[in-house]
Amino acid sequence: MYKTTNSSIDPWMEQVEEPLQFTYLGEKGPEKWGTLNPKFSLCGNGKSQSPINIITKQVLPNNKLKPLIRGYHPVNVTMVNNRITVSIDYPEQTGGIIVDGKPYALKQMHWHSPSEHRINGKRYAAEMHMVHVSDDGNVITVATLFKNGPPDPVLTKLHKQFNELAYEVKSHEKAPNSVENFPPKELRITPHKYYKYTGSSSVPPCGEGLTYLVLAKVRSISREQVEGLKAPLEMECKYNARPCQAINGRRVEVYE
Repeated sequence: MYKTTNSSIDPWMEQVEEPLQFTYLGEKGPEKWGTLNPKFSLCGNGKSQSPINIITKQVLPNNKLKPLIRGYHPVNVTMVNNRITVSIDYPEQTGGIIVDGKPYALKQMHWHSPSEHRINGKRYAAEMHMVHVSDDGNVITVATLFKNGPPDPVLTKLHKQFNELAYEVKSHEKAPNSVENFPPKELRITPHKYYKYTGSSSVPPCGEGLTYLVLAKVRSISREQVEGLKAPLEMECKYNARPCQAINGRRVEVYE
């Protein structure tokens, strides 16, 4: 039901060799992305770019939107340090979500800190992206925002693996970073409210036409966990959040 032939949602995720094609600081930072490579041109001149600042007074209720049905099956996965973020790639049998009656398979999960999306101008401590792809190649990213507070139970389950990735960076030795029975039950809950809009990949080449579902419920994350997200990354990528982009008249809808 969730099978997809799209095996590479974000090719940059697999590019961990030297040198990095882009960073979040300095000469390869977000304001320069559009000029670094002809393939990155949308990063500079695209009209439907992500992330955005969601103004709740301006969102449009849509009675046709349905509850976000999430059906994930626990699987064994491996965490990967891509140097600009840490990601988990999922096998086909993981399951996924159903949006407008159409299944989208969960393919990947990664984190940004601080958050990329903002709500009424407020930037949060971190953001998690769960990337889903349909059989015909359409992409929906479910974004979860985190505020500082008690530890996130999902990241608590990954504490050992994040420590191993940080150790790899310091020791230059490969360590096993396998994770069993993931994603956990905390990521299978049907959210009561979410915002929906059409945007882009928030990293080069900034391809447009992606759908974002930004969950309204903000979860909590400890400061130690935020540091754990940053520890394995390159120095120029520890603050790995792209600035908000112009909405350019796009509709932001809300389901509740």
